[in-house]
Amino acid sequence: MTSIGTGYDLSNSVFSPDGRNFQVEYAVKAVENGATSIGIKCSDGVVFAVEKLITSKLLVPRKNVKIQTIDRHVGCVYSGIIPDGRYLVNKGREEASSFKSLYSRPIPVPSLADRMGQYVAAHTLYNSVRPFGITAIFGGIDSDGPHLYMLEPSGTCWGYKGAATGKGRQTAKAELEKILDKETELTTEEAIKQAAKVIYMAHEDNKDKDFELEISWCSLEGTKGLHKFVTGQQLEDAIEFAKKETSVADFNDSDDDEDDNNDANVSSDDEAVDRDGDINIE
Repeated sequence: MTSIGTGYDLSNSVFSPDGRNFQVEYAVKAVENGATSIGIKCSDGVVFAVEKLITSKLLVPRKNVKIQTIDRHVGCVYSGIIPDGRYLVNKGREEASSFKSLYSRPIPVPSLADRMGQYVAAHTLYNSVRPFGITAIFGGIDSDGPHLYMLEPSGTCWGYKGAATGKGRQTAKAELEKILDKETELTTEEAIKQAAKVIYMAHEDNKDKDFELEISWCSLEGTKGLHKFVTGQQLEDAIEFAKKETSVADFNDSDDDEDDNNDANVSSDDEAVDRDGDINIE
């Protein structure tokens, strides 16, 4: 029996001959079909943003939020199967509460990342459970400053300066690399607008569907170290900035396409002249 097909994908506790765990790979596919989520680590905090697709016109706007709070100083956003994400957030809240009752202080973000990573990894070891169908991006501020982590269905948890997951992850990652490839770190105020821009650009791959933009932040100055949603005029300014930047990018792309077409036409005309010249000479 080969490693592709029936047999090795019936249980997450069985490896294929080439060392693959197909159930975990299927969970990753579920994440790749989910809405785009991003996180940005800044000099004074972290910013989260998510593309919430509108699946029905009957849904109440600004309800059924996808960004959630794990602890007062820790936020989380995820892509994939929504109930799995809510369940994992509840587990994170239990871990944060347990740590605080035991040590009488808020849980450090790296400790939360370690605990959640172990819990997700345990769901890849036993036949009685299935892997989580989400990739979660979470972070916040503790005594050591801001932290940002991304937790994958395999239980792998890495620290990031900027992270993206979901359907538009490739576009989002490319934009985050441009934004974060600077000598000076972004502030949370700047990152809010940049996060909105990244989500709008990533949505271009799924432009046939309407969506709502959700943004939250955890800032030393802006939120006093607490995780809160971006609302009101601040959110409207970020959306206006994103739409403006996206339209400018689209305009530049269309200009580049026209220049390429003109160059192609000129070269074809030159070739036609050369051919005619050859014929006349002959």
